[in-house]
Amino acid sequence: MDATSGGKPTFAGNSSKTERSSDRELVVTRTIDGPARIVFEAWTNPELFQRWWAPKSFPISLVACDLDVRVGGGYRLYFSCEGSTIEFHGRYLEVTPHSRLVWTNDEAGGGGQVTTVSFEEAGGKTLVVVRDLYPSKEALDGEIASGSASGMPEALEQLDELLVSLGASAGWP
Repeated sequence: MDATSGGKPTFAGNSSKTERSSDRELVVTRTIDGPARIVFEAWTNPELFQRWWAPKSFPISLVACDLDVRVGGGYRLYFSCEGSTIEFHGRYLEVTPHSRLVWTNDEAGGGGQVTTVSFEEAGGKTLVVVRDLYPSKEALDGEIASGSASGMPEALEQLDELLVSLGASAGWP
């Protein structure tokens, strides 16, 4: 998918693609083996979310999460990293079952990015498009420089692996 074309997304197989679509936006896409309702469930069910969200190559683990997935609801993610606890939080701006989630990232004092995730199903697979819109070019540059932006492709790969292991393509659960 070309994020700058405004065209319809296409399914290209199971690899993640990352691109900077503007000075402030980073877009990650991946086709996941499973129907949109199951993929959406993995983003909104705390038990499933906790199993795939933290990239295994990072020195961090998601030890708990609270997800109140409704417009105006919030989330809190609790990570363990080298003996310390890190918390990320925000609120949901849009929740459209099986097709779209939008949330804020408020740990930066409300000046964080806004994340939009869309789910488009075709042939039992779901194209997931994650768009992170940062408050400034400098904020996005900082994420890229720190390596934090590289975590989403790995997390999406872990999501794909989880759903395949649970039999999502067969209509799990």
